Amino acid sequence: MIWTFLLGMVTATVLSGAVLGAALGLTGFAILHFFAGGSTRIGVQTVWNTLNEFTLTAIPLFILLGELLVASGLARGVYRALAPIFARLPGGLLHTNIAVCAVFGAVSGSSMSVAAAVGSVAYPELKSRGYDPAQTVGTLAAGGTLGLLIPPSLSLLIYGALTDTSIGRLFLAGLLPGLMMAGLFMAWILVAALRNPEFAPAERRVALGEALRGLAGVLPLIVLIVAVLGSLFAGLATPTEAAGVGVAASLLLGFTLGELTWRGCLAALLGTVRTFAVIAMVFIGALVLAQAISLLGLPQQLLATVAEWGLSRWLLLLVVVAVYLLLGMFFDGLSMMIMTLPLVFPLLTGVGFDAVWLGVVVTLMIEVGMLTPPVGMNLFVLVGITGGEVKLGEAALAALPYWIALLAGVALLCLFPGIATWLPSVAFG
Repeated sequence: MIWTFLLGMVTATVLSGAVLGAALGLTGFAILHFFAGGSTRIGVQTVWNTLNEFTLTAIPLFILLGELLVASGLARGVYRALAPIFARLPGGLLHTNIAVCAVFGAVSGSSMSVAAAVGSVAYPELKSRGYDPAQTVGTLAAGGTLGLLIPPSLSLLIYGALTDTSIGRLFLAGLLPGLMMAGLFMAWILVAALRNPEFAPAERRVALGEALRGLAGVLPLIVLIVAVLGSLFAGLATPTEAAGVGVAASLLLGFTLGELTWRGCLAALLGTVRTFAVIAMVFIGALVLAQAISLLGLPQQLLATVAEWGLSRWLLLLVVVAVYLLLGMFFDGLSMMIMTLPLVFPLLTGVGFDAVWLGVVVTLMIEVGMLTPPVGMNLFVLVGITGGEVKLGEAALAALPYWIALLAGVALLCLFPGIATWLPSVAFG
């Protein structure tokens, strides 16, 4: 009865056109009222207590950090610095797209911010050099997903806040998988370029010494990475304080070395407010629903039901992955994660999966959703940057190999969980 009511009301409210956060919250309040003796006040208290947590302040700060990087134009200098290094490889500047996205992912926790910042610089540059527009968009969309995995990550931050998992451990756990995914993306570009010389035009080879001297353009981003991750992993700052340090450093670098103006700062602030408002609405609704689900003991019922089915924990994980693939077609990544964690987290940790490892796997599945039409947000961002020169279908087809690579990354994490858990175990014991 309760499961029918939960699924039916969420479906009905979403199909009615209601905002996802409102749909989740209304369902949660209805369950608390009709099935938990009118305990709606508990939902309100849960939202109040959670939103007053100091840790959550890091979310808008990391969003602001990404917006400031876009507004300051620092991506241009980093791109020009790294381009001569990777232009020496088959695939040329397509490798640079991935590398620069990885560097930006280390200072911005938002996938769309990374895709927009690098895409606005890379797309016109590669178009002028004769690269296929769709392939360029495919690499940029894939590279943008690294912003959700390489710390600091909004996905891992929200996961930690919702599941009470150490954010420091989660950030460290995302580092090696993030580098692994960047490597897999580059490996595909290399293979495709070797098999088909027309995949990417040949670039003029720059002397290695000259290319290395040009790396000075990466220094502003290195300063930001040290400011954010260095202060966090050295134990000098909490995630929120590290985000604040990053915002201050981005302002300083943006005004002195970039093209940041007061008008750009205002645009960054407005962009931050809009983005955080969307995330916060879904977050609040999911909190109410999670409280209702927890109060009625639904996760425990689900675990008992799964135990009766006799599914192995790996088959159960496969079912969850399939659900995420389906949801990724209709919801943006963070909304999907917030919506599903109240059930997925207790279900999978209850059968023995490590909470930190699971956070990385869920983030990878969110990244898959960022490349899945019709709601693949990275695809939409980059199609917009091209001014309609690349259609959504063309972008999705070009991103398909990277979509497959992300699923391969999930498989590798299942086979070798130490890729995610080794660094946290070394750092925290």
